[in-house]
Amino acid sequence: MSTREDTPTETRAGSTVVDKAQYGLAAFLAVVGAYVVYDATTLSDGFADQPVQPYAFPYVIGGVLIVLAALLALATARGDVPQAEEGEDVDLTQPSDWATVAKLLVVFLANILLVDWLGWAITGAILFVGTAYVLGSRTLVRDVAVGVALSVGTWYGFYSGLGLAIPAGILDGVL
Repeated sequence: MSTREDTPTETRAGSTVVDKAQYGLAAFLAVVGAYVVYDATTLSDGFADQPVQPYAFPYVIGGVLIVLAALLALATARGDVPQAEEGEDVDLTQPSDWATVAKLLVVFLANILLVDWLGWAITGAILFVGTAYVLGSRTLVRDVAVGVALSVGTWYGFYSGLGLAIPAGILDGVL
């Protein structure tokens, strides 16, 4: 048995550990970058008096994505593995809580189904209160007050500030 401690990228036999998920991410970045570059070739020329045409930016972004994909693949081949994030309130040994995910999905679907009828000001508050309750908050009065303030505030922000119509629902004419 060896007296030296193993590094995270080596096994006892000295072979390099390869995180195959990183290759998947590198491939995804390369495909997205290649598509962005291809899509840039279909753009028409912009204004002739501009030194840098608008269609130049997709080429830059696509090229950067391809370079990042190559660098990630190279780092993976060399044995670099990402460090696990140390969350102070996250126990990575515990399985996912699918019941909580399902409850959050129900709250989100209720929002989608009711937003046209009740309007964003009401369903946004329901979304906030329902999410807070599912995640463990038991201060209903505060959650309702915050939910109403956020949903009415965002409704006015989108409607008045940006000029985008968000469903008012049963509060149409009141808001």
